[in-house]
Amino acid sequence: MLFTASGSIPRHQYVQVDGSFVGVEGCVSAVWFGLHAHPGRAWGCTVMLQSGAVYRNLPPHAIAFCEDAPDWTIEQAQLWDCYGNQFSVLVYDFLDGLDAVARINGEDVPCKYLFTAVPVGDAYTAEPSQDKEFMFLQTRKGRLTIQPTNRVLFTDASFTDKTPFWPSLPLTTQIYSSEAT
Repeated sequence: MLFTASGSIPRHQYVQVDGSFVGVEGCVSAVWFGLHAHPGRAWGCTVMLQSGAVYRNLPPHAIAFCEDAPDWTIEQAQLWDCYGNQFSVLVYDFLDGLDAVARINGEDVPCKYLFTAVPVGDAYTAEPSQDKEFMFLQTRKGRLTIQPTNRVLFTDASFTDKTPFWPSLPLTTQIYSSEAT
C-alpha cells in the first residue's frame, strides 16, 4: 500500500491516550487506526476516542497500550522525525509477533513488533546511506516506540543467537543496478 501523507495501519490497536493531549484528565480509551507523516515532525497517530470522536496527529508518546504504562517522552517514542510525507505500511510476516529489543537512549528495551512504515519518494530515501524503515514496536511496559532497523534486534527462538548482541553493520552507500555499465 502506498499512502500520501496518511493512511491506515495494518490492523487497529486498542490503546490508552494520555488525556492531556485531548483536553481531559487521566487516560482515554481509543482505537488507533491511522498514521500521518509530515517532514520534520514526529509520526502522527489517528485514533477514535471512546466518545466516537476522531483525533488526528497524536504524537507517539501520547499512545499507551495499558493504563499503567510509565511516563514516556517523544525522544523515547521516536528517534528520527519523518523526512517525507509518502510511505507504505506493512507487516513483515517473518517478524510478525516476534519479541525484540530496541536500543532507546542507550538502554535495551524489550518490545514486540507491530508493523513497519517504509518512506518512499523523498530525497533521503533516494540516498542509500540515509534510507530507513521505521519499526513500530510495543514495549513490554506498554509504550509505543518507533525505531529505525539499526536500533532493533529480534528474537527468533529457532534461529537467532541466545544472547543478542549489537553488530557493527556498515551503512549501505552504493546504489546497485543490474543494468549499470
